[in-house]
Amino acid sequence: MKFVDEALIRVEAGKGGNGCLSFRREKYIPKGGPDGGDGGRGGSIFVEGDDSLNTLIDFRYQRLYRGQSGTGGMGREKSGPKGEDMILKVPVGTSIIDVETETLLGDVTHSGELICLAEGGHGGQGNTRFKSSTNRAPRKTTNGKPGEERDLRLELQVLADVGLVGLPNAGKSSLVSMISAAKPKIADYPFTTLVPSLGVVRINSHRSFVIADVPGLIAGAAEGAGLGIRFLKHLTRARILLHLVELDPLDGKDPVEAFQEISDELARFSPTLAGRERWLVVNKADTVPEDEWDDHLERIRTTLNWDGPAYIISGLLEQGTQILSQDLMIRLESIWAEEEATPDLADDERMTRLRMAEEAREQLNAVRDARRAERAAAKQAKLDAVSDDDDDDGDMEVVYEQ
Repeated sequence: MKFVDEALIRVEAGKGGNGCLSFRREKYIPKGGPDGGDGGRGGSIFVEGDDSLNTLIDFRYQRLYRGQSGTGGMGREKSGPKGEDMILKVPVGTSIIDVETETLLGDVTHSGELICLAEGGHGGQGNTRFKSSTNRAPRKTTNGKPGEERDLRLELQVLADVGLVGLPNAGKSSLVSMISAAKPKIADYPFTTLVPSLGVVRINSHRSFVIADVPGLIAGAAEGAGLGIRFLKHLTRARILLHLVELDPLDGKDPVEAFQEISDELARFSPTLAGRERWLVVNKADTVPEDEWDDHLERIRTTLNWDGPAYIISGLLEQGTQILSQDLMIRLESIWAEEEATPDLADDERMTRLRMAEEAREQLNAVRDARRAERAAAKQAKLDAVSDDDDDDGDMEVVYEQ
């Protein structure tokens, strides 16, 4: 199934039913009085998290969703039936943004979570509601209120504890396949990974975490080059970033240069994401003798002035991957324990994720606007060229020979 992580939809909740104007008509009761019932409430529209889904492709084919309207009130003080609510199933990790105000309406973080997108209109009041000691036969009713209407953008961000970043062909997919049961596409050419992939890393039966692989980044990614910028937003939920570099790449690029290149792109895309906890992982160490591994790692750390966690591994030989996985699990458990003990840390994390998501949206919108401007300029240039040709034809001199 095609991976779709963004969709634009319109939701229109149901209208409330109108109130009823009715009077009691019964034998031997000449003045029965008002008995008009209220209208039913309009149906609301919700989204519900479903962990069996992993794409928003269904919302590309149907963009308009209308809730059921409430039924009008009836005599004998009978209220009209309420409109049935509509529930849209979305993948866990979906964010809902109001297009007009660019505000975040909700974030689906677990299966079964319900978020209201548009509330149904209130039902109108029947004439029974308006009877009083001075008005015993009211003929006043109210109409039902219209339901809420919104244009929304759905954005899917995969839920992962650890995210991988790096240049294409840095061995990210190979690492995921080695430490988890996931089987991403692996080949000996760049840009093998075209969509994000997730893997569950199990340390034992009760300890595990989720790792995410996204398409590789290249220079200029923050300005729209390559595929990576579109999927970088999926890393905003990751608690730890693993920055992979090749020890001895085929193109001869120095690992330090490769690391700084990707770091610059992360900073341009989202300064908050660039400041996320990041671990340095030097991959494909099997290209040099094993007794030189520590020297190469120390050289890279010294050149980068890196004081964070650093590892040298070989995904092909599965050397160093087990230690890396265990250390990640220990660190994640420490983070989760701190947040559970200190609620303020959890609140800070939520604010950090919101800030990263906002920065990501701003950068993606800027890239889209730039591309639209380029297309519009190219189209205008083409029209101008056609117009110039027409002018030349009009200025052509015709000579008649006798």
